[in-house]
Amino acid sequence: MADKAVTIRTRKFMTNRLLSRKQFIIDVLHPGRPNVSKVYLDNLDFCGVKEKLASLYEVKDPNTIFVFKFRTHFGGGKSTGFGLIYDSVENAKKYEPKYRLIRNGLDTKVEKSRKQLKERKNRAKKVRGVKKTKASDAAKGERRSRDFSRIILYIAHIQLLCFLATSLAFRGQVFKC
Repeated sequence: MADKAVTIRTRKFMTNRLLSRKQFIIDVLHPGRPNVSKVYLDNLDFCGVKEKLASLYEVKDPNTIFVFKFRTHFGGGKSTGFGLIYDSVENAKKYEPKYRLIRNGLDTKVEKSRKQLKERKNRAKKVRGVKKTKASDAAKGERRSRDFSRIILYIAHIQLLCFLATSLAFRGQVFKC
């Protein structure tokens, strides 16, 4: 099977000012091929979809372009997806979900240890309803409650010192800390 050209078209283009982005549907025509892999889409003729869209819509930074949700039509030959072009990288980081930021290299994935995940899951199994989130964050809650009790003790000590200082000053004695 010969390697045939891939065509990119956009439709239903609209500007979303509330989210400071442009959004559209992308059609990728790949006749004679069942599908086009994501790697191929990113390196399309050494100029990926993002770069082609950047040149088409005159975007300065290709990191503000997000393409996702590609579905291949029955029989192959055409795939349809969704695209977003943000006005700036800051807006993209503000509105895009974390997993898409990680996919596009704008954020890093935090690796959690398997043991922590399993302990959290097992703590959550012991309770029902809304309390599950509290149980899963139990370690954080214990630390916060300990810190809160320390703050209360500190405030109580300060109030006691202020009371002693005012009572000694009332008697005419000087209180030095």
